[in-house]
Amino acid sequence: MLNISPHNRVTTSTESYQSFKIIESNKYKSIIKRGIYVSIILFVSIVFLPWTQNIRSMGNVTTLKPEQRPQTIHNVIPGRIEKWYVKEGDFVKRGDTIIFISEVKDEYFDTLLIDRTGQQIKAKELTVISYMEKVKALDNQIDAISRTQLLKLEQTENKLKQSYLKVATDSMSYEAEKLNYSISIEQYKRMQELNKQGLKSLTDLETRKLKMQELQANVFSQENKLLTSRNEVINARIELTTVNAEYQDKLAKAESDKFSALSILYDSEIAVTKMQIQFMNYSVRSGMYYVTAPQDGYITKAIQSGLGETLKEGEEIVSIMPSDYELAVEMYVAPIDLPLLELGQNIRVQFDGWPAVVFSGWPNISYGTYSGKIVAIDNFISNNGKYRLLIAPDKTSYAWPKALRIGAGANSIALLKEVPIWYELWRKTNGFPPDYYKPSALKKQ
Repeated sequence: MLNISPHNRVTTSTESYQSFKIIESNKYKSIIKRGIYVSIILFVSIVFLPWTQNIRSMGNVTTLKPEQRPQTIHNVIPGRIEKWYVKEGDFVKRGDTIIFISEVKDEYFDTLLIDRTGQQIKAKELTVISYMEKVKALDNQIDAISRTQLLKLEQTENKLKQSYLKVATDSMSYEAEKLNYSISIEQYKRMQELNKQGLKSLTDLETRKLKMQELQANVFSQENKLLTSRNEVINARIELTTVNAEYQDKLAKAESDKFSALSILYDSEIAVTKMQIQFMNYSVRSGMYYVTAPQDGYITKAIQSGLGETLKEGEEIVSIMPSDYELAVEMYVAPIDLPLLELGQNIRVQFDGWPAVVFSGWPNISYGTYSGKIVAIDNFISNNGKYRLLIAPDKTSYAWPKALRIGAGANSIALLKEVPIWYELWRKTNGFPPDYYKPSALKKQ
């Protein structure tokens, strides 16, 4: 059991301890009180000092335009390395030859492939010209047949009209002969009556009878002529139909030959066009054996090496760094901070390798940081779960170091609203985001 009886209390004397003597001294009590008061006053003064809210992010140096960034040069066609014209670190201008490759596909081995393809095109073009001339000749033939048909039809129609007129004439002559014959019959009958009465002699009667028989023969002859004329009308109609059918057949045959020639002509033109495309492809391909630099820059790395090595289509050969570029910094911010940033907003940047003293809350007293402006904000989140921002140099401030290289690290500080330190401490303690704030320059826009 515990011994807590009042009679067993342990008493300790403080006189033997020097520290208790110092604390109990009035001199040291006043110093401690003053120190505590000064600390409180300093703390209260500091927490009311202004503090610039900011968003810090790590990034790297890049270029402002995509075509100014490091790139790799590829071969467009497959081939075999025959000769190198550059080495790593060389400066090349746009159009300078980097590497020469030879052909590896057997269909392109012929050294006179382009010339022979051109000869084939010329031969096929002559075929096209010959068929064009044939079509023109057939057009002339069709025109001649059409004109001859019109003339022949006109001639046959005139013949048919003549036949109609002859039928009409023969018909009238036939009617006249019939009338004469009928009159001669009446006259013969009267002559018989007169002969019976003894007024006319037998000789007169026989003369009249002979005259009647002649007129009867004339009727038969004229009727025969009329039938012949009608047959001529029928023959003229048949001839008109035959002429029309004959010339239509000639026209159809000539037009058939023309369309056949046109079909062959169009096929030949298609063949010429295909061969011209092939000729151009061969010409362009022959210029791809020399891989050239797309822009001025420095050869940084030879990805392929050696001679006689086979390259696939679109394979990387060398990497090149453009010599003319505009620096920029890309930084990544969390989605919660994205609404706080706007285009044209001021950013302070610290570059790796450049000494700097950074007070993120007091940018005016920081040393070694450079000013920049936000020029682009991605609308789609990156693979790291953050949004990418592109920062360009602020032309109104100090220029960025000339010795900067693309790919160098950068620490970016986005400046936001100015608040007291106590507010910033309270905000961070509660895990709140910085205040939403737009610069006054952006508000005026």
